[in-house]
Amino acid sequence: MNEFYQKDIISIKDFSKDQLEEIFASTDKIMQLNSSDRREICKGKTLGYLFYEPSTRTRLSFDSAMASIGGNSLGISDISSSSTQKGESLSDTVRIMSIYSDILVLRHTLDGSSRFASEISEKPVINAGSGTEEHPTQAIQDLFTIKKEKKKIDGLKIGIVGDLKYGRTVYSLLYGLGNYDVDVRLISPESLRIRSDSTYEIKKKLDFTETTDIEEYLDELDVLYVTRIQKERFPDEEEYLKVKGSYVVGLNMLKRMKDDSIILHPLPRIDEISSDVDKTKNAKYFEQAEYGKHTRAALLGMILNENGF
Repeated sequence: MNEFYQKDIISIKDFSKDQLEEIFASTDKIMQLNSSDRREICKGKTLGYLFYEPSTRTRLSFDSAMASIGGNSLGISDISSSSTQKGESLSDTVRIMSIYSDILVLRHTLDGSSRFASEISEKPVINAGSGTEEHPTQAIQDLFTIKKEKKKIDGLKIGIVGDLKYGRTVYSLLYGLGNYDVDVRLISPESLRIRSDSTYEIKKKLDFTETTDIEEYLDELDVLYVTRIQKERFPDEEEYLKVKGSYVVGLNMLKRMKDDSIILHPLPRIDEISSDVDKTKNAKYFEQAEYGKHTRAALLGMILNENGF
């Protein structure tokens, strides 16, 4: 029996190491299938998406993933042209969309929105970002990227730099890394350290050290995960301007890193990584985006097929 069949994907905390490894194995399998076999996996299935927040990469990644396994997609990518502008509730929108589709992908500004949607929907729900909480499929993509590029996750030293307070990809990644034996360095301005309400839970499964100085641990890192400052989540623009551009990863910084270290970024990038880093062998953020398509295709295939694929 496929344990992922009809499963909601709300939090990375819901996954064990064995389950993550099963997703990785399915992703490897899907990458090896020829295109005609891939398109049989979800032939005739429909993905419905509800994006109450702007998204380019995540929505297109799901769209592309579903198309690659033979399914199709429909939904709302711009709430200004939907019935939410008339005052329709999230509950009603989710109910209606679950009638039209086999699986729902939701991105919403409010914490708890995806958990709520999963209780309302008759179809499985995937959280594509809920407020400041989590972005679980991004974490799965990130972990898979690390495993593919470094051949392992256990035993690595991983630095996470940037906005650790508001960046929901950071929390999902940390929860995911809690399943592995890793050493984590959290690098951020003082005002953007990880939220204290999450620290206790993370520390139960993961060793990490906090610093404001990106140079301090640079030479020992195997992975540097860079995040943008989340301007849209700051309650005060003046506070944003104080930390804007706090860290910029350029070629000079790269020279201090291990020769085989990798640089990741969930994207979109603003000014955190200089464009001249893109051509180096260490830059893996575009490969990371491609892996995201494959991990999402694998997840969709596992959720929508009772006996797997």
